[in-house]
Amino acid sequence: MSGGDDPDRELLARVFLGRVLEPGDEVGGRWLRDLGAVEVARRLRDGGPQLVGVTDKRWAGLLARAQQAEPEKDLAAAQGGGMRFVAPGDGEWPGQLDDLGDARPLGLWVRGRPSLRMWALRSVAVVGARACTEYGAHMAATLGAGLAEHGWVVVSGGAYGVDGAAHRGALGAGGATVAVLACGVDRAYPRGHTELIARIAEQGLVIGELPPGDHPSPSRFIVRNRVIAALTRGTVVIEAAYRSGSLVTARAAQRLGRHTMGVPGPATSGLSAGVHELLRGEAELVTDAAEVVELVGGMGELAPDRRGPVLPRDLLAPGARRVLAALPGRGAVPPDEVARGAQTTQDDAIARLYELRSLGYVERHGDGWKLTRQAMISVRGGRGRC
Repeated sequence: MSGGDDPDRELLARVFLGRVLEPGDEVGGRWLRDLGAVEVARRLRDGGPQLVGVTDKRWAGLLARAQQAEPEKDLAAAQGGGMRFVAPGDGEWPGQLDDLGDARPLGLWVRGRPSLRMWALRSVAVVGARACTEYGAHMAATLGAGLAEHGWVVVSGGAYGVDGAAHRGALGAGGATVAVLACGVDRAYPRGHTELIARIAEQGLVIGELPPGDHPSPSRFIVRNRVIAALTRGTVVIEAAYRSGSLVTARAAQRLGRHTMGVPGPATSGLSAGVHELLRGEAELVTDAAEVVELVGGMGELAPDRRGPVLPRDLLAPGARRVLAALPGRGAVPPDEVARGAQTTQDDAIARLYELRSLGYVERHGDGWKLTRQAMISVRGGRGRC
């Protein structure tokens, strides 16, 4: 690594270490905390002395990686490809990532114009199954669009299934979305999402820990999820089996003290089993964007009250509703029987019955009173018949 007019030594050291250490390496994180990035990079580049916490075999592997690292080349490639490297302490660095402690990213490669720090302040993760059902895709797209319309940034992993549907929902609503990749941000993975990831980079942000050109691997997908959890105010899981990377994200969010939410699915669906397990624990059940915002938002950002349609009988005075409820489903009864059922006087019951007759709920038959056909349908519906 050279000095002079190149970027500062700290930045170069972190870019260098991004080629040597794997994302989420807590041993490496302790080295940075104790010695600083510049000293750790120097020891790896120059070959010693060996740092604590690793075997001789692993140290040799790290030294071999270090010989291949070219931070200046990575930064030049990033600049040419419209990318930038954001490191801890930079003005664009999201401070909530510091909650990861020694597993904090060395830095993040970013594609897109908006400020990552500002967007992350009001963001929600939406994650779930890759092989999701039509229901899962519908819920993810609807939730992504709804969050965007509420002014929230939708963060996900750019994968097939729920991730892609959430991104598309936010984009379709003209909103903001961030894709956190487990490979270099100049690569589209999965390849089938090349167009989607390019669109996210134009309208939102594509970010990742790995340097330009680097490839994904199963372990990198798992450690990537901690970034999604830490970056956002809360994580919503839509469809996840018991063994799902989405549950890794949700549990990371719980450990970090973030809100964890789940969208319920059919009890018979294996793809909802993991979500239901979360909901049996500390996760909150949500069904739309308003309920998510009520949890993660500020004071006053409340979901609307949930209630069924207002029926004509709901507009009756309480006394009239009691008299109406006292009439049997079939046949006519005298006023004194109605009064007993409504727990009122006979005079009051008669007055209410005439009021109800004028509204079309009851009719008089000799000395008795009975429900009209229209009222029987209404009252039976209100008594919860299946």
